[in-house]
Amino acid sequence: MSRWMGQFGLWLLLATLSTGAFAQTRAWLDRERINAGETVTLNVETTGSLGNSPDFAPLRGDFVLSASSSNSEMVPGKNGLAVRSQFSVLLQPRRSGRIAIPALQVGTERTQPLALEVSGEPANAPQGAGGDVFIESEADDLSPYVQQAVGWVVRLYSAVPLLAGKIDQPVPEGASLMRVGDDAQYSRDVAGRRYTVVERRFLLVPERSGALSVPAALFEGRSAPGFIDQIMGGSGDELRARARPRSLNVQALPADAPQPWLPLHDLSLRYRSTPQELRVGSAATLVVEATVDGANAAQLPELQLPPIDGVQVFPEPVQTDDGFSDGRPRVKLTRKFSLVPSRTGPTRLDGLRMDWWDVAGGKPRSSALPPLSWTIAPAGGAPASAPAVAAGTATALADALPGGVAANAAGAPLSAAPAGGISSVWALAALLFAALWLATLVWALHLRSHPASLLPKPAAEATADASAAVKRVPVNVPALRQMIDLADFDHIATVLRSLAHPPAADDDALVERLADPAQREAVQALRRARWGGGDGVAARAQLRQAFAQGPSWREVEQTAASPLPPLYPPRAPS
Repeated sequence: MSRWMGQFGLWLLLATLSTGAFAQTRAWLDRERINAGETVTLNVETTGSLGNSPDFAPLRGDFVLSASSSNSEMVPGKNGLAVRSQFSVLLQPRRSGRIAIPALQVGTERTQPLALEVSGEPANAPQGAGGDVFIESEADDLSPYVQQAVGWVVRLYSAVPLLAGKIDQPVPEGASLMRVGDDAQYSRDVAGRRYTVVERRFLLVPERSGALSVPAALFEGRSAPGFIDQIMGGSGDELRARARPRSLNVQALPADAPQPWLPLHDLSLRYRSTPQELRVGSAATLVVEATVDGANAAQLPELQLPPIDGVQVFPEPVQTDDGFSDGRPRVKLTRKFSLVPSRTGPTRLDGLRMDWWDVAGGKPRSSALPPLSWTIAPAGGAPASAPAVAAGTATALADALPGGVAANAAGAPLSAAPAGGISSVWALAALLFAALWLATLVWALHLRSHPASLLPKPAAEATADASAAVKRVPVNVPALRQMIDLADFDHIATVLRSLAHPPAADDDALVERLADPAQREAVQALRRARWGGGDGVAARAQLRQAFAQGPSWREVEQTAASPLPPLYPPRAPS
């Protein structure tokens, strides 16, 4: 008992520490279309909101609610451990048609609204309906093309409680079969009986044309013992069910099929975000989204922009969101591209184009994005990829850096000269050089008149000078956090190197200078995302967490200057 109380106390402590984590809430249905007499499961997941359950009251007007459940677990969060809770409720529609599921309140968060299509006619009774247990299988397309992704669904119907069981779908010869997602569970009225349905989804891909025979799906299990069986010591009845085998007519590759071959039901492309301007040497961000009906991410070609004259393109890893709707797979692909111009003048991006085959219409189709045009501006100002960083953040970072200027690894300013022109910059540089030369001359004359100043200082004074030499200006943490969230990876690496005192020469030197192992690993993740095909989203999250309190630097040993002149004075240039 004491051990259980200790574990509960530890869980409660960890949960309390995580209540300040950033709350994330989402909702989804296990199916978007159902028939009359069926139920659907609504799932709500929230992270960081301990003790907050959804308010399902707005649903009672359109649904009968039953079989609600919940579970919670500890997961890594942005600020340490967080509590992730999932709530499920079974919904039975009161009417047919399109039913809107409103946004639900979960603590201080709200879910996104959803929609459910309810057919007015009940589904046809499957073969075997009326028995205690029966099983069926079906494909979303009985005449698919070669290498088309076919949604294959196996449904187990049970009118009695099950104690254990196993569903088996043998792999057909001449095709690949892969399970997709988790099982869906709901209720359906069939042949005057109420059945619990377990729906298992597969992805079937034919490898050759002709007739394709899919073996029958099988079920073996045992029913839960009834009251009399429990008294008599029984263990329930053995149950077996077998679906009827199915056959598909696989069509050959069409003569006018586009290459690469991509049989789909639908494909749409759109820009999630586009840069307003391009500037030499600054990275701008462009995000492309593809929504595909009838395939998973592994079957699709890579999202890649066409070449852009005078602009380097650096893609980040593709983010995928797989689903299963209308009995077949769907996927949404999102990819971010960093555009870095190398010259000024006009440039143009020809829209991304993807050719595919319409399996329903039996003809080739093409989806394309509109072209984009820019006039690349000269270097100067803040990076176009992060407009929110441009003014306030750049100034705040400049105040945080040594000398009040955002410097790069070589000590040069991150932003270019003001609009006054290059000539004024060189004039100021020449005046500054002359002033420094005069100051050096005055200092040398002073040393000649005060030779005692060349003597070595006491140890205490040398230590104080060394500690003063490594002292750095505190970093503006909110500005640094905003820069990590919005700037491109090259800019993030440049600023981190510049925050060192003196600035780090490269990424290797930056890693050596950082004292916190988590920050060193975050910089390595940043390098992998920039050059090694790493996960850009994960790297940004790791940087955000590691540098939440600003960078932590190692102490730099200061070498005292020798009081003796150099043995071989440098020669003047000839």
